Amino acid sequence: MAQEKQIILVPDYLTVRELADLIGASPIDVMKRLIANGIMASINQQVDFDTAAIVIEEMGFEAQSASAAVAQQERERRAETSQTWRKVYTREKPANLQKRPPIVTILGHVDHGKTTLLDTIRKTKVAEGEAGGITQHIGAYRVMHNNRQITFLDTPGHEAFTAMRARGAQGADVVVLVVAADDGVMPTTREALNHARAANVPIVVAITKVDKRNANVERVKQELAELGLTPMDWDGETFVVPVSATQGEGIEDVLEAVLLTVDETEIVANPEGDPSGTVLEARVDRNRGVIATLLVFNGTLKLGDEVVAGTAYGRLKAMYDETGKQVKSAGPSTPVAVLGLHDMPQPGETFEVVKNEKTARALSEERKQTAADLRLQPARGAVTLEDFFTAFHAGETKEMNVILKVDVQGSLQPIVDNLERISEENKEGIRLRVLAADVGNISESDVMLGSASNAIVIGFKVDIDTAARRSADSHAVDIRQYEVIYKLFEDIELALKGMLEPVYNERTIGVAEVRQVFKISKVGTIAGCMVREGEARRNARARVKRGGQVIVENSAVSSLKRLQEDVREVRTGFECGIGLATFSDFREGDTIEFFVSERAT
Repeated sequence: MAQEKQIILVPDYLTVRELADLIGASPIDVMKRLIANGIMASINQQVDFDTAAIVIEEMGFEAQSASAAVAQQERERRAETSQTWRKVYTREKPANLQKRPPIVTILGHVDHGKTTLLDTIRKTKVAEGEAGGITQHIGAYRVMHNNRQITFLDTPGHEAFTAMRARGAQGADVVVLVVAADDGVMPTTREALNHARAANVPIVVAITKVDKRNANVERVKQELAELGLTPMDWDGETFVVPVSATQGEGIEDVLEAVLLTVDETEIVANPEGDPSGTVLEARVDRNRGVIATLLVFNGTLKLGDEVVAGTAYGRLKAMYDETGKQVKSAGPSTPVAVLGLHDMPQPGETFEVVKNEKTARALSEERKQTAADLRLQPARGAVTLEDFFTAFHAGETKEMNVILKVDVQGSLQPIVDNLERISEENKEGIRLRVLAADVGNISESDVMLGSASNAIVIGFKVDIDTAARRSADSHAVDIRQYEVIYKLFEDIELALKGMLEPVYNERTIGVAEVRQVFKISKVGTIAGCMVREGEARRNARARVKRGGQVIVENSAVSSLKRLQEDVREVRTGFECGIGLATFSDFREGDTIEFFVSERAT
C-alpha cells in the first residue's frame, strides 16, 4: 500500500529560503530543482505558489495553497453558523429531503435599479393574465429558467431583509446585489453587502444601467474587488453580470448565475414534512378580511390547514398564487396569499400548521402571554461584551460578532487589523468576526444588523443616531462608544479572556421638591415633599441639591410615607414624607433626586 504524501501548506508567495525551510531541505537543492525546471532564482528571490508546488511535488510532498485552505475553513465555519431557518431540516430524516427552488432577494442602493430589474424579470418570466387585487400585494413571485423554478422576494431593501432575520425568519438563499454602472458602489451598497454577508448568504452581483453613456463597468468591478467581491473574469469567485433592465439585456445571465450559485449549496426541504415558513406581508381587506402572504419553507401547505403565524391563527379558507389563481396546495419555496386568519400577523414571523383550532388558539394565547411578560421585563441583550466569555463557554455562541463604526477612513483599517490580531492571539480559541466596518455615526441599520446577528456595535469617536438609540433599547443591542483607541482594544482583549467587568450607569427616576420640614421625636427629620417628575422610590438612592449644587450624594432612603403609611413608591403630583439615612438638614426649596444604578446594555 502506497504511503500517503505529507501535505505542505504553501503561501501564495515565498522566498527560496522559506521554501527550503518549509520542506526541511537545503536551499541549494531547491535552487537546483528550480534550475532544472527552467527557473533561475536566488536564495532571497520570491516564487509563487505554482512554482513552489512543482519543487514540493518533485521532492515527495503534496502542496496545498494556504490561502485556499483558509478559505475552505471559512466556508465550513459559515456552514456551521448558517442561517437559523435551515435548522428546521434537522427534524427531518435525510432520506426525505429533496432539493427545493432557491429563494432570491435583490438588495442595493435606492436608485440603482432594483425595482426595474424585478419588474423586468417579472414581465419576461411570469405568465400573462395576472389577476388584480391580491396579486398586487403578494410580495413574491416565481419564474422559470431552464425548466427550473426561482422564487423572488419583492422586499424593499436590506432593512426588511434584516428585520426578517431578526425575527428568526428566512432572508433568502441568494442575494442579488445591484450596483449601477454609472454610479458605482455607494454607502448603501456596502451596507447591503454587510447585511448579506452577516446572513452567510451567497451573493451574485448585477451591474445595472450598462447602456448609459457614462457607464464604467470596469471601475465598478474594481470597487467590488476592493470589497472582496472579485469577479470570476478577474480570477475571483463572484458572478458579476452586466445588465440593462430597460433593454432586457443580461436577465438570462442573472438567472443562470443564481442557479449556478445555489448548485454549490444545500437547499433542501421535505415536501411531505410538517408545513412551516414565514410571513412576507399582511393586510386587512374590507371585504375579505385578513390577507397574509406566506412563503413555505418545508412541507406542503394545504387548503383547510389550521395555521398559527406569530400570535395570529385561523383555518385557511382560500389560497392564491402570484397570478391571482386559486390553488389548493403550496410546496417548498412557494409564496401564496391566504385568507382565514383571525388577526394580522407581523411580516417576518414564522408560521406552522397545527392539528386543530383548539391547539391553535392555545398556542396563540401562550405566545401573547409570553410577549406580554417580555414587555414587562427590562430589555437585556442576548450577549453583551461583559457576558460574552461566559456565553461562549456555555455553548450559547461560537464567535464574537462586531459591527465597527469610526470617525475617519484612516482609522478604519488599523482598528480592523488590530481586532483581527487580538482574535488570532486569543488562547481561549474564541474567534472575533468583524461583520461590518464603515465610517459614520451608528445608525438604525447598524442596530438592526446587530440584533439579527447577535453582534456588539462598537463606535470610535462617533455619535449614535436618535433612531439607532431607540432601536438599541427596544432590541437590546449592546453599543459601546470609545474616544481612546487603546481602551477599545483593552476592553475587547479582556472580554475574550472573561475579565471585563460590567459597567453600571446611574438613571434618575424622579425629582421631589421639599415644601416643609418636620422634626419628629424618635424618628428624626422628615422632608415634606411634592414629587415633581417621575417617582420617589423606597429602594432607590438619593442626592440632595440646594441652589443647583449637590450637598449630599448617594444616600439611602430611610423612610417614604404617603398619608402616614409606609409605601414603596410615590408618583408625580403626589405629596409624601421622605427621610434619608445620611442627611437631615433639609430646607424648603431643596430638591431630592432619586436614582438607580443599572448595568449598561
